[in-house]
Amino acid sequence: MAAPDVLVIGDANPDLVLTGDVVPAFGQAETLVDSADLVLGGSAAIVACGLARLGVPTALAATVGEDVYGAFVRDTLGERGVDTRWLRTDAAVATGLSVVLSGGDRAILTFPGTIASSGPEIIDQDLVASVRHLHSASFFLLPRLAEHLPGVFARARRAGATTSVDTNWDPARAWAGIDRLLDHTDVLLPNAAELLALTGRSDRDEAARVVLDRGCQVALKDGADGGVLWQAPDLVTRVAAPDVAAIDTTGAGDSFDAGFISALMAGLPPEECLVRAVACGSLSTRAVGGTAGQPTLQELPAGFRAAPPT
Repeated sequence: MAAPDVLVIGDANPDLVLTGDVVPAFGQAETLVDSADLVLGGSAAIVACGLARLGVPTALAATVGEDVYGAFVRDTLGERGVDTRWLRTDAAVATGLSVVLSGGDRAILTFPGTIASSGPEIIDQDLVASVRHLHSASFFLLPRLAEHLPGVFARARRAGATTSVDTNWDPARAWAGIDRLLDHTDVLLPNAAELLALTGRSDRDEAARVVLDRGCQVALKDGADGGVLWQAPDLVTRVAAPDVAAIDTTGAGDSFDAGFISALMAGLPPEECLVRAVACGSLSTRAVGGTAGQPTLQELPAGFRAAPPT
């Protein structure tokens, strides 16, 4: 098999998505929810699926356990067209699991399992030096791997690859250790809360400038408002979100990432990368879970009427 164009590094686990009245009442009270769906989760896994759905040859480097959840992750990734040759199995640790409480807003309860046990052993250095793009997700869920990522990213860039990072949320609320990785990153892909927390700023433009000063652009996921791209302090692009009847927003930010990276791989200018990112993130909300609603490349023209970049 040929080497993939994109390598995604990070987390892979099932999500149990509960919708409806999902706010628990303690004291042994039972609350009925509208639905419960077991779907593929993990930011890295969802990004990889989104890229494959868009026709980009993509591999995932992650770890699962030798258990029913691990088999579910491996099978689902394969069905979605993701190259799983670098998906490692750890027989000593259970596969991670997230419970997503989706009722307007979302809350996520995560058992780290094999996510936290993933270390530098999941990285194939020859593969890193051969791909066109390297993406890392869920930095703060990967304590054994995080310290090695700056070196991995530096190797990829020396070989001519572009790079991107989506740190996702920090459960410890410390937001530390990311600076060295950003020094080797072309694009940071946060949401607004993550951008402000990562930089310690209260204004988004000021926060973006902190990242830009490290030589890294910022492509911000702005929820129902679409997305914002900072290429320089005075070069800012905003794209409005399309009108989509959203069913579940789980993984929408990861599909945004996949859209941006796929456009980058196609040689589109940064502004058009943002347009595709917003389209993919918005359209992914059409179904429950992070991957079921992800669009194909052919769906994008018919399924998205974006405001022009400004």
